[in-house]
Amino acid sequence: MSLKGGDARTDTKVVMPNRERYTLTAIALHWIIAALIVANTALALSVDHWPDEWARPVIDAHKSIGVTVLGLALLRLLWRAAHAPPPLPSRYPHWERLAAHVGHGALYLIMIALPLSGWMHDSAWKDWATHPMRLYGAIPWPRISFIANLPPDVKERMHDLLGLIHRGFGYALYVLLTAHILAALKHQFFDNERELQRIWPARDAEF
Repeated sequence: MSLKGGDARTDTKVVMPNRERYTLTAIALHWIIAALIVANTALALSVDHWPDEWARPVIDAHKSIGVTVLGLALLRLLWRAAHAPPPLPSRYPHWERLAAHVGHGALYLIMIALPLSGWMHDSAWKDWATHPMRLYGAIPWPRISFIANLPPDVKERMHDLLGLIHRGFGYALYVLLTAHILAALKHQFFDNERELQRIWPARDAEF
């Protein structure tokens, strides 16, 4: 009996860390998307400082990364729907757990809305027909036809409006991402919780 009891305790020690940590797939998607968002933000903020001959390649790279983020964000949502994330520690105050859920939901929304609005903005560009879009210079990517085929005057107004919406989503992303990072650092270093370990790759992480 004591041997079985010892085995049960050992199994619990092995299994519990995975219950407290995201799956390896979710972790990979998290960090890949994070890296792409940082790179795309840098491109967006620096485009006016590149030489004229680099402006178009930088904008095209920005579009390609945006479409990639959109696809990965949708994939991450599908993965999350089939794989429940680890629960937040019960010792967190209720308002912090609620804020975490709201913040994560808002981040998912922005990760989809920001590139989607950019795709719509690009589709309303008056010169889209003479500048075909290719992901990373290789893969043909369509414009959204019902926007691209609008009358020129309507499309021009749509282009301006969608540009403002896309920029607004960008500012919202900066705020949400900053809050997300600060909250994680607070839990890790001020509350002495294993917050970063939940989302960091490990050898024994489950797929």
